[in-house]
Amino acid sequence: MFTDDTLKDQTILITGGGSGLGLAMAKKFASLGSNIAICGRTEEKLINAVEDIAKTGYESAEVKYYTADVRDYDRIKEMVDEIVSDFGTMTGLVNNAAGNFLSASEDLSPGGFKAVVDIVLHGSFNCTHVFGNYLIEQEQEGNILNMVTTYSESTGSAFVLPSACGKAGVLAMTRSLAYEWATYGIRLNAIAPGPFPTKGAWSRLVPDEDFEEKFLSKIPANRYGEKEELANLATFLMSDMASYMTGECVVIDGGERLAAGQFNFLDKMAPREKLKGFFKMMKNKKG
Repeated sequence: MFTDDTLKDQTILITGGGSGLGLAMAKKFASLGSNIAICGRTEEKLINAVEDIAKTGYESAEVKYYTADVRDYDRIKEMVDEIVSDFGTMTGLVNNAAGNFLSASEDLSPGGFKAVVDIVLHGSFNCTHVFGNYLIEQEQEGNILNMVTTYSESTGSAFVLPSACGKAGVLAMTRSLAYEWATYGIRLNAIAPGPFPTKGAWSRLVPDEDFEEKFLSKIPANRYGEKEELANLATFLMSDMASYMTGECVVIDGGERLAAGQFNFLDKMAPREKLKGFFKMMKNKKG
């Protein structure tokens, strides 16, 4: 589906690009011809990531890092200016930086709630607003991809209230601006990943093996997502192959979100053949 020049002439900023899914997307984009800018708060992590990306990057792709906190609007403005100065342009943005932790909502502190929402929602707004204004001023088309979650839209989620609130706001921003900024040739889409194991997220959200077993049992595909699978989807959305697609949220979760179906729990009660026998018995029952 992709060729070495699928993202040629692109310069894409990935926030939180020093590790996890952000790094996986950066490596994929670079391998397909895009120049890459990554940002984060930890310089050492960013330096290591640049070296990693460069190993997989297309021969002409450039990779640079920028130390920045997405919550700092003024720093984001400086960073975008630096990217444009270094690369000559900026054509795409992936809002990937996030924070999350498990907590009973009654035990949340205002500071804990604010910390996650500031990174997820305010950080995504800051980067989107600065980059969007750059594109508009330059009369240049561009592409913005926001990472949300499967519980952003209809269900929310217990025990991760700040994340649920922040990501729902990011999804609303995606759709609002997709309509408003279409006149400028700016596309905005979102990806809602299910469980994709990363070192940072797993250490905060999956504390032990028993917990992980229950977590995995909710996924009909009976496995976690691979980073490459998400990077492929992100590549498509950032490429010209999706040029008529905007305001969409694409779920990639192995069917996890479908577990809300009223009778889906039966799949976990017994082997399939035993279930079929039970269904047959019920069908033949009279009265």
